[in-house]
Amino acid sequence: MTTIEAPAQPKRKTLYRGDPGMWSWALHRITGVTIFFFLFVHVLDTALVRVSPATYNEAIETYKSPIVALMEMGLVVCVVFHAFNGVRVILVDFWAKGPKYQRLMLWIVLAVVFLVAAPAIGRMFFYLFTEH
Repeated sequence: MTTIEAPAQPKRKTLYRGDPGMWSWALHRITGVTIFFFLFVHVLDTALVRVSPATYNEAIETYKSPIVALMEMGLVVCVVFHAFNGVRVILVDFWAKGPKYQRLMLWIVLAVVFLVAAPAIGRMFFYLFTEH
């Protein structure tokens, strides 16, 4: 009796296939870490007012730069995406039809994020160019 070997499968470079669910998973973690980092820095710089009011004032002046304004715009997108994607994750986990519609819900989340974040960022750009 002879055995026939199966054809070799092409080796993948990564475990992930680029599925939208995988990108949603990765973005949810990245935005969560970004929000955590912002909250950590916010608590630290607010605590400076008790330690050294002069240092606190210097930190606040640093935050008035255009680079920090761009970072704030990114933070808005992170918070909005994390919030709406979190609702999508809850629906996928606890709604019986959630897994079936998870891809459609992701596209809806991205559309809602755009619709909510775009006016907020537009307003932030307006203040960036008129206040500085």
